[in-house]
Amino acid sequence: MPSRLALCLSAAAILTVTPVALPVEGAIGTAHAAANLSGTATGPSGLPLPRFVSLKSSRVNLRIGPGLNYAIDWMYLKSGLPMEIIQEFDNWRRVRDPDGTEGWINQSLLSGKRTAIVAPWQRGKPALVALRANADETSRVVAELQPGVIGTIDVCNGDWCRMEFGAARGWLKQSIVWGAYPGETIED
Repeated sequence: MPSRLALCLSAAAILTVTPVALPVEGAIGTAHAAANLSGTATGPSGLPLPRFVSLKSSRVNLRIGPGLNYAIDWMYLKSGLPMEIIQEFDNWRRVRDPDGTEGWINQSLLSGKRTAIVAPWQRGKPALVALRANADETSRVVAELQPGVIGTIDVCNGDWCRMEFGAARGWLKQSIVWGAYPGETIED
């Protein structure tokens, strides 16, 4: 498990992750089938698996199993952080965060609001990402974004996503964000 205490998303938004316990292999047992990650399946909720959601609350516990009796593995302190739901059990969702950490969160703490992180794999590097006025590489640059900044997805056409970052609104290549699948379309 990576040792991390704070993960800088931008100068204005910081996600703090606090390790509380170590994960236990096999804690969930065989009663919970693994999600089919090779393609979209339907979970017990009737919604597709996997799928992206975001954290509703600014304080969310990630547990090692689907229930309050399981130890807390991480604590997220940033609402709007995108999460990928990969499994469902009752009212618990097994999620993966942008760093690949997996665990269980109660569905009441998750929102269907789509958010995404700009190039999280580039965090800490000096490169900036151009937010464009239109879905075109030659379009005017509206803003330059630091890798790791979180924005709200308005629409995605399968190749580009129109997103909002505070007062800045524009288009990013879909391949440069974590929070929308390659080729996925998202409508208003």
